Amino acid sequence: MPPAATPARRPAVDVTALLERGRNLATPVLRAAVDRLAPPMDTVAAYHFGWIDAAGNPVDGDGGKAVRPALAVLSAEVTGAAPEAGVPGAVAVELVHNFSLLHDDLMDGDEQRRHRDTVWKVHGPAQAILVGDALFALAGEVLLELGTVEAGRAARRLTAATRALIDGQAQDISYEHRDRVSVEECLEMEGNKTGSLLACASSIGAVLGGADDTTADALERYGYHLGLAFQAVDDLLGIWGDPEATGKQTWSDLRQRKKSLPVVAALAAGGPASEQLGEILAADAKSSDFENFSEEEFAARAALIEEAGGREWTAAEARRQHTIAIEALDAVDMPDRVRDSFTALADFVVVRKR
Repeated sequence: MPPAATPARRPAVDVTALLERGRNLATPVLRAAVDRLAPPMDTVAAYHFGWIDAAGNPVDGDGGKAVRPALAVLSAEVTGAAPEAGVPGAVAVELVHNFSLLHDDLMDGDEQRRHRDTVWKVHGPAQAILVGDALFALAGEVLLELGTVEAGRAARRLTAATRALIDGQAQDISYEHRDRVSVEECLEMEGNKTGSLLACASSIGAVLGGADDTTADALERYGYHLGLAFQAVDDLLGIWGDPEATGKQTWSDLRQRKKSLPVVAALAAGGPASEQLGEILAADAKSSDFENFSEEEFAARAALIEEAGGREWTAAEARRQHTIAIEALDAVDMPDRVRDSFTALADFVVVRKR
């Protein structure tokens, strides 16, 4: 997608270094938390995180983009605390995020994640459910065992974000069985499913560092709108992304009949392509042969979405949400270096290929 406008006055920030810092600080604590799980859940979780292969051998896996840990440790620095102060928050958010991935993969029937078979495919649905539940429980444990007032405040924010995330997944599933979903409904769902946890990640380190609620709320607004930008890009990649980069099938969201932003925007646009798309998708919902559709049939649906304007609208919405996220930082007093890093992470989220 076209990049968001990036003013020339912004200093260069090494986003890769920010992501690696978050990953390197959080991973040892994350591994220690996973080691608490009873067998075989510990090894199943290790497989999901990419630390071992299906046979239990250690591997150097792809642990994902690590945006959430990067945000959590960065947010601690808003208060003047060391980035390490945000590590329990980073780990807790990662545990919740991966709890949702384990369950989502099973509910969506996704067989691949990060170029590997998903947990339910390798270890079975029961283990995917149990390990997801265990990661969710660990998230609260990692925070509350700190025993501080700030940890309690952070846990409340994480719990609220988790509830919103679950609401979003429920909305997402229900929308698959409807012919039409409004753009507003889709944005609400994506705000719950993706925005809520990125909002928490963007503020949890600051809360652990002693930030007041006004500061934390402003950082949450940044993260929430960043989440909407993130999901808009994800929706574009879910239809037009390169499988080599995304690790998913071609036209993956169309195969799952997801009412993602490009689809919803195209259906709401009106005009011949929009009307034809609506008729085809309505017929698809009643088809008993949908799973056997050819690549050409999915490509034709993607072409209609683009012709109706769904792709262009979603790219513009990603840029709009990115702008709102950056503006939310204006309400927070923080070192320029930290502000520049938040901005660079937002730019990275909107300009990516996976």
